[in-house]
Amino acid sequence: MSTEGSMDSVDERTSSKRKLDNYAGEDDFSSNFVSVRLRRDENDAVNTTCACPTDPPLVDSMVSDAYSGRCVSPSGSLYSLQFFVRMLSEGKTLVLRANPNDTIKMVLERIQEITRIPATEQRLIYGGRHLQLEKSLAECSIQNDAGLHLVSRMRSTTHPLAWRVVNEMVSAVWRMSRGELSPSSKFIQSRLLKFLNLTPTEDKEEALGHFDTFLASSAPAALVMLYMSPHEGIKECAEQSIRQFICAFTPVMPYMLSLGAPILLEFCKLLSRDSHDDPLYIFCRSSLALMMDDISIGWGSRNRFSYDHLIVVQDIIPFITELAASISNGLLLSVKSPTSNKLCACDVRDFKAFLLPIRTAISEQIGFPAPFSENGYNLPCYDEEINSIHDIYTNLLEKMELCLQNVEECLAMKQKKEGELLDQGWSQYLSILEELNCMSELYQDAEAQFWLKLKCRKVSICYLITRYAKRSDYFEWILENKDVTDFESRRHLVMMMFPELKDDSEDLLEMLIDRSKLLNQSFEYIGLVDPNALRGGLFLEFRNEEATGPGVLREWFLLVCQEIFDPQNGLFLACPHDRRRVFPNPASKVKPMHLEYFSFCGRLIGLALMHKVQVGIILDRVFFLQLAGKHVTLEDTRDTDPFLYNSCMKILEMDPEMLDSDALGLTFVWEVEELGSRTIVELRPGGENIAVCSRNRQEYVDLVIQHCFVTSVSKQVAYFSRGFADILCNSNQRKMFFEYLELEDLDWMLRGRGSAISINDWKAHTDYNGYEETDPQIRWFWKIVAGMSGEERKILLFFWTSVKYLPAEGFRGLDSRLAIYKSLESYDHLPSSHTCFYRLSLPAYPSMAVMKARLRTITQECVNGGFGTG
Repeated sequence: MSTEGSMDSVDERTSSKRKLDNYAGEDDFSSNFVSVRLRRDENDAVNTTCACPTDPPLVDSMVSDAYSGRCVSPSGSLYSLQFFVRMLSEGKTLVLRANPNDTIKMVLERIQEITRIPATEQRLIYGGRHLQLEKSLAECSIQNDAGLHLVSRMRSTTHPLAWRVVNEMVSAVWRMSRGELSPSSKFIQSRLLKFLNLTPTEDKEEALGHFDTFLASSAPAALVMLYMSPHEGIKECAEQSIRQFICAFTPVMPYMLSLGAPILLEFCKLLSRDSHDDPLYIFCRSSLALMMDDISIGWGSRNRFSYDHLIVVQDIIPFITELAASISNGLLLSVKSPTSNKLCACDVRDFKAFLLPIRTAISEQIGFPAPFSENGYNLPCYDEEINSIHDIYTNLLEKMELCLQNVEECLAMKQKKEGELLDQGWSQYLSILEELNCMSELYQDAEAQFWLKLKCRKVSICYLITRYAKRSDYFEWILENKDVTDFESRRHLVMMMFPELKDDSEDLLEMLIDRSKLLNQSFEYIGLVDPNALRGGLFLEFRNEEATGPGVLREWFLLVCQEIFDPQNGLFLACPHDRRRVFPNPASKVKPMHLEYFSFCGRLIGLALMHKVQVGIILDRVFFLQLAGKHVTLEDTRDTDPFLYNSCMKILEMDPEMLDSDALGLTFVWEVEELGSRTIVELRPGGENIAVCSRNRQEYVDLVIQHCFVTSVSKQVAYFSRGFADILCNSNQRKMFFEYLELEDLDWMLRGRGSAISINDWKAHTDYNGYEETDPQIRWFWKIVAGMSGEERKILLFFWTSVKYLPAEGFRGLDSRLAIYKSLESYDHLPSSHTCFYRLSLPAYPSMAVMKARLRTITQECVNGGFGTG
């Protein structure tokens, strides 16, 4: 057997090690755990493939030469066991062969021949037990595919203090496993924390060297070996030490997580050999998942002397696979038994965390955004991983289809009152769908198919959104595809862009408003205050009035919006066909501080939406599109300015010959009238000398629309948008808020559906206190209301609740049910109300005629809140 090549390699390494020994000192040692994997060949034949596809043997020249031409065990007999010995310090794996009758001493001597590590300084560990030298592999109960650890003492490196600290810890572990020390986590934890404190935080290469020291000393394997011990107290000691070390790792060097990730990865690999359900393994895997945002993932093997890619795709795939299997099983259980709630939120979170860098790495390999074709990726080196991710995607999408179908069936049964809605297992569905959407972007045609499947289950998607979407979630992905949502789900998502209202009085902005100075004082309170003061909520009182509470606040919103958006005020113009629909007035600059007032209006609308008050004012389409950052076309202006729209349409439809004859005498200019004077604006440079003809008329119309509806009001829109953004949690979402809504959605949020008030809906959402539904006063009351006009009903509702415009859902959308209380006042008194509680106090009138007269007094007078008591 020729070993010349391998001896040179060993001598070279030994020489280098001696130099480090001289630097470190003769007494500096560390322990090195080497994973050993045994496997019995069925036919006692040579088998050089790895039993574990995630950990293939990397046989170097030294090992190959050592085994060339010989297939015998240390005892000289034909081998029947194969060892895979992973050298952590070298990043390689040795391949050994032995016979079950070979002793542990023979195996160690064979390792010495290859590594030149003295057999006297080696120990083999199995199941937390030190294997005696004179025992055979069979006597040690070594089963097929058993996992062992090799403990050896090696000289130090360029980080002697780090080596010494880790060696002290590993030595303590070794003595503890032999029963020489009582189980105590304090010493082990102190060594681990000292190691972290010794790790440089300024120099990444130095830090990398320290982490390599920790791995090369096989400290993770030592701790895991201790954790696997069956002895009482030892397992708990190891678990506590590992957990505290990992928890302490992040705050010590938060910006260097990527360098320490291989340590966590090693813990995960070692622990996973025992069980994927082990609590400590799950903890380590989740801790590694939390680091994924800071880790750069690469392809192929790692380079220990470079921190560019300390973890590779092949390291992460096993975690993704096992988490996907757990999620898939949980999805099936959520369909079969919703109350089981086996779909773990931590699994979903970790699954997404591990997939994020993998998707990034795949995208970089293929030159994203070009997606993969199902027929081949032209990347043979990575086909296995890419196919694996695609298989996971396909499997989970199939399971999600079943889940969404089940949700719809449950909702249908609930609507028919045939069953109880048990949805405890559904809370993670949206999060899983979000990740599947990201995965679909990697594969050709997958994204379109994904959204087609979701569109078919729109009912389920909308229910899940309104039921489970939270402020902390990322939900833009679904708002970008409005086809799978409805009004209620879109409203739910965009409303989470606002801060959550608080009941804490310390955070409320208190306002005292004089009705005679309503607009000016409201502007001072709302328009000039720091935006942070508006996000906690509002508390309002009208001067010289006792009423307070939500009802008074709703009334203030209505009154101030009616005044500020009134076209007579000069800031806004009303659409000819709907006077409640407004858009900025290009001539608003005649009003002092007009831009500040536009900012005030933006804040006011934002606050009204946050407080869920329908103010009766709605925005014009052109205005809405600009707030959403979208392009305005001629068709969008049809209702804003019908005259200009018709004029532009005539130009576009005019006979080309007539237009080219200069019959209209148009050039690329626009005449603007301001403060009684006319100004000529060129629509393009030199426009005054460019005639409009059949060839450029579309350009002319586009420029007219751009000037009249965009350029002329750009500052007004910008200040309104800025004011609106002041109310949002994240001001950068101001365009997104409008972009993700339809104009009709915003109409319903600001005005309600606008349909007539339904008497049946009103009655269905009204309770009684002191009265019975069959009492004559109650029957008279509803008969009188049924005979009222639509406007009279609105006034009565406003008197009762300070709500003039019902939400889109009708009375069901109010904060609480309405109530009619029996008043002890005599029948010559008018009804009174407590608007914040939606309570109407109704005296026991002796006849329907008397009641009708009292109610007519309310509906025919101008009610400014004087009747309500808050």
